[in-house]
Amino acid sequence: MRPANIVTAWADILVGFAASGWIIFDDFINGQASFVNLIPLGWLLLATTGLYGGGIVFNDVFDAQLDAKERPNRPIPSDRVSRENATLLGSLLFAIGIAAAFQVSWLSGIIGIVITFAALLYDAIAKHHAFFGPLNMGLCRGCNLLLGVSAVPAIVSERWYLAVIPVLYIAAITAISQGEVNGGKKITGVLAILLISIVLTAVLALGILQDYTVIAALPFAILLAIRVLPNFVNAAREPIPEKIRTAVKVGVLSLIILDATVAAGFAGLYYGLLVLILLPISMKLAQLFAVT
Repeated sequence: MRPANIVTAWADILVGFAASGWIIFDDFINGQASFVNLIPLGWLLLATTGLYGGGIVFNDVFDAQLDAKERPNRPIPSDRVSRENATLLGSLLFAIGIAAAFQVSWLSGIIGIVITFAALLYDAIAKHHAFFGPLNMGLCRGCNLLLGVSAVPAIVSERWYLAVIPVLYIAAITAISQGEVNGGKKITGVLAILLISIVLTAVLALGILQDYTVIAALPFAILLAIRVLPNFVNAAREPIPEKIRTAVKVGVLSLIILDATVAAGFAGLYYGLLVLILLPISMKLAQLFAVT
């Protein structure tokens, strides 16, 4: 289930929740809001746990034969888990995710269904395509952000464009990850760096919005650039499996910094720091469980 990755999915929900305007973090500090107001957020966090976890499990289900050759230590090829039981677990996780999403709104439930089909499409077919694979995976994360926004369904149609940011970011990571077993191509690394640069520009360009504070987002954007760009540059210069895997791992975990950047812009510095707290949690889990 890649627990470290699931924590990054929580960050998507938190930034989407902030962009929805459902609640302002300062209201809690001032005692003007009750934790009852966070019930929809709890359902959405449960939803993304099921949806992301299900997608990861089915990734291993569809890759069982390939993993038997390339990564025999994975749970299914090592016979620690049967393919049938993995399928059952993945299906259960998807069901929990969709059911939890419907507790918030009908639109949340529909987005949960879309994420499920997008994840299965990626696992079964799209991941093997150089263009549609990265696009498909980015779509999953973009929809996950919109799942957070769907706490206020009417806002989804106004803030849909926010989904483009994780789409581009994940597309960059997925593109460069295609060489993590046998090595990649320099041109793929250059493309990934270009996409990351566009993402960094985009999170600051959101300052054109009236309710987005660039000053609050800027420190997080700088941290994101410092953490991600050097690893991507190294992987582009020398696209060997070891450097590519490092770039992918750092890129996946740094999704939390990306989310903290946008969250801070919409809900203030303290809320951004709250999202950023997920990073050490994810990094600790990454020491115990696989990320790629």
